[in-house]
Order: sequence, then C-alpha cells, then structure tokens
Amino acid sequence: MVRAFILVKSSPGEGATVVEAVRGQGAVEEAHVVAGQYDIIVEATGAEVYDVVDGVATGLRDVAGVVDTRTYICLE
Repeated sequence: MVRAFILVKSSPGEGATVVEAVRGQGAVEEAHVVAGQYDIIVEATGAEVYDVVDGVATGLRDVAGVVDTRTYICLE
C-alpha cells in the first residue's frame, strides 16, 4: 500500500468547491481545506505509486479551480 499527501492550491474563493470534488475521487482517504501556502491537503492511497500519481495526483489537475499541486509519497 502506498500513501501520499497532495497539496493543492486553488483559485481564490474555490477551496470549498475544489475539496468537495476531490473527496469524490476513488483513492482519496481524506481532504481538508487548510490555511497556508496551499489551500487543500489530500491524503490518498493506492496499491502502487503509479496508482496514486496517475489516478489521483494527475486527476486533480482536471478539477476546475485547481491551480497547482505538489505530491509527497510517504516512505514509511
């Protein structure tokens, strides 16, 4: 099992809309609006790194209001 945290920057005022769209994706365990440089933190899991990167991280870019993402794969 691979776990990743994905930081998402959204367009101004779009955080709540984006987080709801993100929560609907299959591999997403949790997604929260946060304060800071990024607007949303997503926790996702998959059988392989490819599943997380291709299925969730890449899919996030198609969500309206997403400006930027950073994906961090857990090593432990």
